Amino acid sequence: MPVGPNRLVAHFKDGHVLKGHSIDFNPSRPTFHLALAAAQGEQKVEEVLVEDLKALFFVKDFSGDPSRSEKRSFDPAGRYIGKKLMVKFHDGEILAGTRQAFNPAFPGFFLNPVDPESNTMRAFIINSAVVSISEQ
Repeated sequence: MPVGPNRLVAHFKDGHVLKGHSIDFNPSRPTFHLALAAAQGEQKVEEVLVEDLKALFFVKDFSGDPSRSEKRSFDPAGRYIGKKLMVKFHDGEILAGTRQAFNPAFPGFFLNPVDPESNTMRAFIINSAVVSISEQ
């Protein structure tokens, strides 16, 4: 299977959402470019300031299932790689997942969702958008 640009859903702190592809996202850089799908097949590229984001979701597909509720609990008998975390954002949303590494020099960290059926493969969580993190 050929590897292409990442499918990303960018959730901003102000509530708006952008969907697109990027080949230059790097967690240590303050910006990246998101190629948005526009009307009539035109391509618009937007520079995104990471600090403006709440989280950046790497997704399987852009449509997902809006009626589906994400699983937020860890199976007591389950085996997980990394720290099990519950992340609460300033807007009240809660994500459950695992984190393998943390570098305080980066503006955020990667979280792998606990829900194996999630449309999200992983998310880059922006530290300044988080109100609390609890280990499970």
